[in-house]
Amino acid sequence: MKTTIIGRKCTPRDSFKERAEKRLKKIEKFFGSDAEAKITATVEKNEQIVEVTVFYNSMIFRSQERAANMNDALDRCVDSLVRQIRKNKTRVEKKLRSGAFEAFDAIDEFDSEDNFEVVRSKEIVLKPQSIDEAILQMNLLDHRFYMFLNSENEKICVVYARNDGGYGLIIPDID
Repeated sequence: MKTTIIGRKCTPRDSFKERAEKRLKKIEKFFGSDAEAKITATVEKNEQIVEVTVFYNSMIFRSQERAANMNDALDRCVDSLVRQIRKNKTRVEKKLRSGAFEAFDAIDEFDSEDNFEVVRSKEIVLKPQSIDEAILQMNLLDHRFYMFLNSENEKICVVYARNDGGYGLIIPDID
């Protein structure tokens, strides 16, 4: 697995890099050596944040954790990624390397027959808006995300409220 480690407001130590590569071996058995992992370590006031993103075939797995210690945050991220993969095992099994789940079949704690159930469907009218107008509308509706027709590029976009208090914008790129 190709691994990239980036430090924001810090320089990760060699011991962290070694631990990250060792811990990612736990995830590598699901994907094989074709996967790419990006680890971003950030230091904020009293806590350290580690984000692990794994790219494999057209799938992206992501986890972000906070802890007082960077190694603890890394361990939580890896454990969270393993839980995500195992929980969605039946849906992603076709895209992962063959035999990726053999070691876990005997101790599977998740119901492999989980279905995603759509409990509500809603049709909306998209009107051209600026990004600022869309964020304002999202806040007025007290939603966590809002889909709109971007008046600048005429694409259907989504704004969302981030956990860190900021806002994000998703712009589609159709290949």
